[in-house]
Amino acid sequence: MPQLERVIFVFPGQGSQYRGMGSDLVEEFECARDCFGLASEVVGYDMSDLCFNDPEELLNLTRFTQPALLTHEVTCLEAFRSMDTDGRVRPTLAAGHSLGEYAALVAAGALSFEDALRLVTRRAELMSEFGEGSMLATTLDLSAAKALADKHFCGIGGCNLSEQTVIAGQDADLDRLTEDLTVNYPRKRAVRLKTEGAFHTYLMVEAARRFREVLEDVSFSPLDLDVLSNYTGEMHAPDANAIRSRLFFQLFNPVRWVACMDAAMDRDVDTIIEFGGGIGKGDRPVDKRPNLEGMIKKALKGRHHDAEYFGAISAAGIRSLAEQIL
Repeated sequence: MPQLERVIFVFPGQGSQYRGMGSDLVEEFECARDCFGLASEVVGYDMSDLCFNDPEELLNLTRFTQPALLTHEVTCLEAFRSMDTDGRVRPTLAAGHSLGEYAALVAAGALSFEDALRLVTRRAELMSEFGEGSMLATTLDLSAAKALADKHFCGIGGCNLSEQTVIAGQDADLDRLTEDLTVNYPRKRAVRLKTEGAFHTYLMVEAARRFREVLEDVSFSPLDLDVLSNYTGEMHAPDANAIRSRLFFQLFNPVRWVACMDAAMDRDVDTIIEFGGGIGKGDRPVDKRPNLEGMIKKALKGRHHDAEYFGAISAAGIRSLAEQIL
């Protein structure tokens, strides 16, 4: 197959973790064993045991979820790269949803895996420590969601699609907002998300303030490819301080995913590869499906844009991907 053009690598965020992730990768890929070993050294606990077995049921706690997911995403990326020894698949850009933005920056060479893991570990600790409130996924458009959020002292946590907006706030405020939504938008759906706080809103300002100090201590290398910023919905500027500032602002501003996907489609991407995480029934990695696929395909359909979608989220998925495109 000829070298692919206009490829985007995408990485999911919190909510795509599951017990057993990565267990298949370490059986087949030496680089996967290296990634998990390095992760354990950096975080100070057994990352393999957490991801594969989760004996203490910690995987769904933010402080553990985020470094575990980053490890799985980077491991999937490295496993695929180990098969693409000729460098046929050269992405033109990368994007990640919330936490996934750090994996995207690793893919682009801006961050080493170790530094990204240190950042994400501290980010997760601060989000957990200062987290309060919760999040509500709705099928409202941004205008209607913002009107409700402003009325009830809440904020917009994410703009995933034109009619899929996440609202976040204190639990009591969200309860009142949900009642209001039910009365005034009876045909719209709302689902409370299992998070430890109102992420990406003003309730994360203190966590962001403390995280800034951590960002200042990490070096960023020049970008090897463009990376989309959750904060702006546009490409990251190549300047290291600009990247730091956008990661700082990302903590207490909405994830502008729909804008990121619009920017990707403006680049005429024709191939999308998702790395890491997984959702759906079944206990084995091979049973899972890509977290972002449904959302991204809806965005593509809304723009009348076609692109091939591949999930590199398990050993079987990575082998299948390699067979198809390498």
